[in-house]
Amino acid sequence: MFVANAKRLTLAGARKMMATAMAIAEKENVPIAVAIADAGGHLLAMERMDGGRFHTVHSSTTKAVCAASNKRPTTAKGAQAQPLDTTHAIGLALAAGPERWTAMEGGYPIIVDGECIGGIGVSGGNWEFDDRVARAAVESIGAGYLINKK
Repeated sequence: MFVANAKRLTLAGARKMMATAMAIAEKENVPIAVAIADAGGHLLAMERMDGGRFHTVHSSTTKAVCAASNKRPTTAKGAQAQPLDTTHAIGLALAAGPERWTAMEGGYPIIVDGECIGGIGVSGGNWEFDDRVARAAVESIGAGYLINKK
């Protein structure tokens, strides 16, 4: 077959995820940046809260792109989920491009019917907070974040 049907993340879906992430951050008084990318790693939405540090824009964007590319949450593991020490994590980021891969938690793919339709990255809180907010945002549109779920 030469053509395949594909799902895609809509702007409405990105806005719903953004609203969910921002509501959690506002409630818990943690200024964050959130980036939402499509399956090709192109930004659909980006926001940085008042008080959010400027570097969180780049961190959240990298998390979103990495999660969409690898089709799994961002962690200190390689593309095949193998454990990485610090040297290998830095080496992978340099090889892939610092705007394409990160070992920082807080990035999740957006999975619908087993297909990755994008990624979200959250940055500005501690890694547990960023991770929790990104997961909640993905779930807010009825999507999953693991390739074998939803």
